[in-house]
Amino acid sequence: MPELVRLYLRNVALGLLLSLVFVGALLWLNVANLWHLVTSTGEGPIAVVMLVMFNAVVFSGVQFGIAVMRMAEPEGSGPGGCKTPEPVAQPATPGTLIPVTAGARAPHRPRRA
Repeated sequence: MPELVRLYLRNVALGLLLSLVFVGALLWLNVANLWHLVTSTGEGPIAVVMLVMFNAVVFSGVQFGIAVMRMAEPEGSGPGGCKTPEPVAQPATPGTLIPVTAGARAPHRPRRA
């Protein structure tokens, strides 16, 4: 199995585990009277399964994003990454436009009392 697929499946499993812990904590702490709502209706188990699955999708996506971002090389170990190169001064030839910085001032507004 390719390494990337293994990484994805590992993060999906971790996201599912986090989702189970999160939904268990929601039910155990009875947030928004959720325990009573789930146990007193016939559709309660379906709601718990939906909560677990939807939270698993979110947590898995976050875990996979973190794992992919952590795969980057440490800063300073490569050729420099996406740093913008410093401008090189070149002699101006006739007809070449040279950029010049210009200051701008905002108009003065009197304070309101």
